[in-house]
Amino acid sequence: MAKSHLMFFCQQCGKESPKWFGRCPDCEGWNTFVERPVDHSKRSESWLHFTQSEAIELPNVSTEQHPRLLTSSSEFNRVVGGGIVPGSLVLVGGDPGIGKSTLLLQVSAMIAAQGSKVLYISGEESMHQIKLRADRLGIEGERLYLLSETNLHTILQQMHDISPDLTIIDSIQTVYVEEVGGAPGSVGQIRESTLQLMQYAKSSTTPVFITGHVTKEGSVAGPKTLEHIVDVVLYLEGDSFSAYRLLRAVKNRFGSTNEVGIFEMRDIGLIEVVDPSKALLSSRAHGAIGSAVASTLEGTRPLLLEIQALTTPTSFGQPRRTANGIDINRLLMLTAVLTKRVGLHLGTQDVIVSVAGGIKITEPAADLAIALAITSSLRDQEIDPDLVAVGEIGLSGEVRSVSQLERRLSEATRQGFTRCLIPKASLDKLPPQNIDILAAESLREALHRALRPKDRAVSTPAGNDR
Repeated sequence: MAKSHLMFFCQQCGKESPKWFGRCPDCEGWNTFVERPVDHSKRSESWLHFTQSEAIELPNVSTEQHPRLLTSSSEFNRVVGGGIVPGSLVLVGGDPGIGKSTLLLQVSAMIAAQGSKVLYISGEESMHQIKLRADRLGIEGERLYLLSETNLHTILQQMHDISPDLTIIDSIQTVYVEEVGGAPGSVGQIRESTLQLMQYAKSSTTPVFITGHVTKEGSVAGPKTLEHIVDVVLYLEGDSFSAYRLLRAVKNRFGSTNEVGIFEMRDIGLIEVVDPSKALLSSRAHGAIGSAVASTLEGTRPLLLEIQALTTPTSFGQPRRTANGIDINRLLMLTAVLTKRVGLHLGTQDVIVSVAGGIKITEPAADLAIALAITSSLRDQEIDPDLVAVGEIGLSGEVRSVSQLERRLSEATRQGFTRCLIPKASLDKLPPQNIDILAAESLREALHRALRPKDRAVSTPAGNDR
């Protein structure tokens, strides 16, 4: 009998090594190597063999298209590329408690309601707990089968017996294979379990959804190679204190990764937001100081967001910069440009910037709106409430053009805004619009056009502005 031997695995990237490292040579993580026994004599040698084992000449390969499984949620269908592809392996990641199980249970109910069989497997909850959640969500559950199991061999046997049209496994960190050493959730267990599920999905043309928790660094817990094994990677994002959730595709072999679905968490589950711009701007105060509206793109969808800023004299020697919903490095760059190129004295001011609604902005097209909000708060001047700002700010203080400006303007017009501040470089390429266009070449010019003059004298602390 072959003897097992010890191997060391990196818990972050999955690198294997016969010896221990204090720092991983691949991902450079510290103290990430753990010791696991490996017994090759027990490992199955057939889990990678697919039904088709013969080489076929390219012209003879069948291109027959299998119909996609469509749900009643247009937002979910948009993100996965127009429906669930048969035989696909989909990873849904997100922070614990963000709503992954709720979303997948709702998707299971939608597919089952169309007459298809769905198998929902949970390694974290009992069937009684899943039933309680289903009752809360108003799910009747006909043709929806529940299984509480963590042994992958038992799971695969149930999948072969039931032959479902869709399988949900929640979560991959709880599933284990007996032949592989290590506890559930370890590098070897997650990788082996995912590969066996991939074999089942491809050979049976049954789509399989697996969930994975996200670490503090924002990556899926377990080996990073998990994202390379699956066909589709979806991330459910959102602030735990906000009701809105964003379902974002970061990998999709069957569609675009430029799509985002927006949902709202309610007591009856995740409800798709048909008009997200209107919902996010519904609580906006008219004529508030330090408030500006930016037009951003989430995937291919234009989205209007409210940017709020607050500047206060610092109580300590080092001014603080706080960013909620935007990158802190972007905020530091914008404050530096406002200080150097515009002449605002922010060196003695704490600057706090937040995106209303708990949405995170990553594209630089919101730079101009952020700069307007900061200046409005510092000078105590109101921004035109009917104005939308679009533009990227350069280090020289210039306003740079952004992509898909026409779609942003169309969304602003649809939401009832009458004016839009855009980069001057984009003015020549822009066709006539049903909205007043204000063009600015520099940040100083943009501030002059957007900020309303004070109706009354407001005392400004010494050294705040010149």
